[in-house]
Amino acid sequence: MAPSDDRGTETNLFHEVIKFEGLGPVNNHEQLLYSLRYSTTATRIGEAAPFHEELGYWLWDFKTKQVMRCFMVPRGVTVIAGGTVEPHATEFVLKATLGSPTYGICSNPFLDKEFKTTAYSLTVKVGHDTFEYDEDTVIQIKSQKDPFHHTDANKLSRVK
Repeated sequence: MAPSDDRGTETNLFHEVIKFEGLGPVNNHEQLLYSLRYSTTATRIGEAAPFHEELGYWLWDFKTKQVMRCFMVPRGVTVIAGGTVEPHATEFVLKATLGSPTYGICSNPFLDKEFKTTAYSLTVKVGHDTFEYDEDTVIQIKSQKDPFHHTDANKLSRVK
């Protein structure tokens, strides 16, 4: 579910491709991060051009058991979401909130005024050759009383 052009609600059926590239360990002074670079494209069923793209990183700090997802959407939003995750977990949750100095959200001036992202939550389930997610991006749309929950969910299978 997403905001429509008239600031209502629309539902889109889509095909999604996520590409991961391992970067190896990243030494960050005393911190050692294991990292993946990723790119996502989502295309509405029946259309040729993507309606959504994003670039980002998945990071794992083994010492503190922190998983982080840092990404940017070309509309001018950046998010760093994170959470504590046990090493062999197959399901976990990452969160970000507006104003947080650590796991937070930053937007361009237009979006901050008209479509302010206030919270982000991502639930991930990892299986053998599958990656499933359910995300909720909470947006305060100007002139609307209640927050809008922009939701996405998908189950992807590895293509070898």
